[in-house]
Amino acid sequence: MIEFDVCYRQTSIFIQPLTKGGLPWKYLKPQSIVSITTPKTPKKNTVVNYQVFLTRFNKQFGERELHTITSEEILAFLTRLGENTNQTTKRHRYSLLNAFFNLIKNTIDSKLSNPCDTMMLRKIFRHSKGVQWTIYEKELIDEMIFKTTKVRNRLLLELMARGGMRIGEVLKIRPLDVENRKIILHNPKSGREAEFVYIPQKIADRLKEYIRTKNIDNNQRIFPLTYGGAREIVKRAGRLVGIKLKCHDLRRHAATYASRSGTPLEIVSKVIMRHSNLSTTQRYLGRVSETEAVKWIENLYG
Repeated sequence: MIEFDVCYRQTSIFIQPLTKGGLPWKYLKPQSIVSITTPKTPKKNTVVNYQVFLTRFNKQFGERELHTITSEEILAFLTRLGENTNQTTKRHRYSLLNAFFNLIKNTIDSKLSNPCDTMMLRKIFRHSKGVQWTIYEKELIDEMIFKTTKVRNRLLLELMARGGMRIGEVLKIRPLDVENRKIILHNPKSGREAEFVYIPQKIADRLKEYIRTKNIDNNQRIFPLTYGGAREIVKRAGRLVGIKLKCHDLRRHAATYASRSGTPLEIVSKVIMRHSNLSTTQRYLGRVSETEAVKWIENLYG
């Protein structure tokens, strides 16, 4: 019987055997993984996703000896599991399964053939090309917010565009989470115990007034909407100024506008976006045109 420890180092996953149990590799089956224990990691959701994925793999191949699993079966399994998911998710699952087989090969028997390690699978699950997001100018976002007359909808837009919040975070906040210009996020995506969002005073005042006029209880959600309902609000707001707007476009706008206004990248990354590293923030920032580059150089040294 083998017990595994799933360890995370940045975005990579390494599965380490705690005991080998004396079993020959050909008798090792996925169901031999009796438990998956995780050390302290900042991303709880990632741990759950990996556990669910390996459980599904165990459900299909748990009665098979590992050396009998073929590349074609792996492809069929990942294809079925990856329906309606993007290339990044498909690649992530493929990498996890590839790491699992490499673990067995490197620690138990080097003769095991990794069914994931084929040119066909590497090509199918290769990294997707980077997407260049559309970054909307401040004037356009300001006009859209100004044209949104319903107080609730305007607050939703401003918290994302001015506070850099994710739509899921906005929908979860309660009055007790709001402390003047600071919003406390409990159990955030990063896995930390809490994070803080800082918003302009005008938005804080409008948010406080909205809570008061709607008589929202401290433990109630301020915006009791579904994700679908919130996305529709954002889409309708975008149509007011003739653009196809998505919720995350507003968070990207918050990062890009702050950066181009001279805010240090460390503040954009750690305070506004609340990213764990600067490279993640840099992917959010819009592409700088030649005209903008000349303008900034002239402002600095002209």
